Amino acid sequence: MKLLEEKILAEGKAVNENILKVDSFINHQVDPMLMEQLGAELASHFKDSGVTKVVTIESSGIAPALMTAKALGVPMIILKKEPSKVLNENLFQTVVTSYTKGTSYELTLSQDFISEADHVLIIDDFLANGEAATGAIRLLHKANATIAGLGVLIEKSFQPGRQKLEAQGIDVYALARIARLEKDLIEFY
Repeated sequence: MKLLEEKILAEGKAVNENILKVDSFINHQVDPMLMEQLGAELASHFKDSGVTKVVTIESSGIAPALMTAKALGVPMIILKKEPSKVLNENLFQTVVTSYTKGTSYELTLSQDFISEADHVLIIDDFLANGEAATGAIRLLHKANATIAGLGVLIEKSFQPGRQKLEAQGIDVYALARIARLEKDLIEFY
């Protein structure tokens, strides 16, 4: 999507070959008008997929997931990374390791908000190695829900996430695909 690519070039910062900072409009400060447009584009791509719910992992995926859910007219579910004092019964859980951050966390989904009748669209800010998306898919499969696809704002196409997910039969749609990333260099696919 040209609009997102232009925003990345104007405001994004390539720190090194793995890190792209987009904190001025996606994951620290959020540009709501941009998110609305990105959500509409993601919803348009998946509009005929029978999506019943949109799921994201807290926290950077919340804005685009909410706008996508709004455009599709379906609820959004936030998968939690941190244990909750009140959300502690009837849970699906799985461990996910973040390649970028080098940490692991327990991803949690309440059984109260998902069922085998749901056909779920996963939305996230980035796709790199596919670990977060794979964890979300594991949780949704525990609930016997089906996966409509994965929509991401930015894909690091030089990393294996897309291949891992497509090998599982997941429809992957990225609004901006980065072919190469180096300090102060961003090249799109």
